[in-house]
Amino acid sequence: MRRPETIRAKLVQGRNRISSGRTAEVVSLVRANPKKANQLLECLWDEDSAVAMRAADALEKLTRPCSARPDITPDVVLVPLMQMLQRTWKDPLLGLLAEATENKLRWCLAPVLPRFSLTVSECRRVAEILISYLDDKSSIVKTCALQGLADLTRQDDSMLPEVIDLLSIHSRSGTPAMCARGRMLLKRLEALRARKFSEVISGSARSGKFRC
Repeated sequence: MRRPETIRAKLVQGRNRISSGRTAEVVSLVRANPKKANQLLECLWDEDSAVAMRAADALEKLTRPCSARPDITPDVVLVPLMQMLQRTWKDPLLGLLAEATENKLRWCLAPVLPRFSLTVSECRRVAEILISYLDDKSSIVKTCALQGLADLTRQDDSMLPEVIDLLSIHSRSGTPAMCARGRMLLKRLEALRARKFSEVISGSARSGKFRC
């Protein structure tokens, strides 16, 4: 009997180093059988950089918020997968984020780590790495780093002022796509900051701190 084709065997196939190859097939396979996620994650450290980049691409697609994938039921697919990744792969992925030099690996990993449940110190560590990505020559890496930084503020809102400043700077330079993404993220975070300020004022008023 012929053995089932491994995930690595699927990922090794592609027209060139940066082509997606059979990534979509791998994503569907892991969604159907989350236990295969370990086999996928191991490919991130593959000696073949094309395999590693396709594995990162698959991971990014698998961990996207379900609002971006209306065909997927979150409790059925994403929650168990993220729980498994959180337990087993968070620390290795934090290390890989810092070590990655390939452009595609960087731009796929940049939005992934902020989707994990992180401690404050982990948020700061990821933010430091993503800020260093803003010096990358690739505009896609920079754009994905800005997205990751914006997403981190959901877990650590003390980062809001710094991230808003970075978005203000980078939304005025770079490619049109990068500027557009920066402006979109900036608008979202400024609204979040205004809402939090309003909540603080309301809370202070209820507690009597602003009484004359």
